[in-house]
Amino acid sequence: MKNKIRHLIAAAALALPVAMPAFANEGGPKLDKANIDIQDTESLQRGAQIFANYCLSCHSASMMRYNRLEDIGLTEEQIKADLMPEGAKIGDQMNIAMNKQDAKTWFGATPPDLSLIARSRGADYLYSYLRGFYRDPSRPTGWNNLVFDKVGMPHIFWEWQGEQELKTAKNAEGQEEHKLELVKAGTLTKLENGKANTAEFDRRMRDLTNFLVYMGEPAAVKRQQIGYVVVMFLGLLLFPLVYLLKKEYWRDVH
Repeated sequence: MKNKIRHLIAAAALALPVAMPAFANEGGPKLDKANIDIQDTESLQRGAQIFANYCLSCHSASMMRYNRLEDIGLTEEQIKADLMPEGAKIGDQMNIAMNKQDAKTWFGATPPDLSLIARSRGADYLYSYLRGFYRDPSRPTGWNNLVFDKVGMPHIFWEWQGEQELKTAKNAEGQEEHKLELVKAGTLTKLENGKANTAEFDRRMRDLTNFLVYMGEPAAVKRQQIGYVVVMFLGLLLFPLVYLLKKEYWRDVH
């Protein structure tokens, strides 16, 4: 029986890498660290506004409702005024009006629902993808992406970021590496003495990534907060009991 259990545990451990997203083993470009924090409500609020204004016209988030945004510190009045389309109700799902068949005709594929995109792709992937667009005249939209080659999505943030070009160079091992170089600044980027300053644009993409991660599990914020309280409570409760037990155990020794 024990050997059977060991075999089952070993099989489960071997299966874990297989269950990881396929892109993790494809040897693609190195992903940048998103360094998000779902406890940062100001970042989540900024990300929600970017998502509502720029993403929600094509991408739905059908597993998310507008009233859940109150959990990140927004009031119902703020949500209605800044994030909801005309005619929507506060309890509605974050759906789009665009017909799926029309979307497939216009874009070549139906834009995916983004409710769980962060759970399937990961924060680093999304952050790198949002910052990875570059000019490519061979593509129908004029844009390609370093993380998602031959992407069908246009670069909706190009006015913020500016224009990047794909550069190829050899690393120390003699292997070719692809890197992006900012050649034309946007409203949130700068070119200073030949060096790119993209700090503000990166911050906004980090905020958007943070919100996409939050949408994947809205209860995570409260769950973590409750977890901290429980740990503190148990610590305060158990410390005196453990101390008294220690004194009783060592009483005869001393």
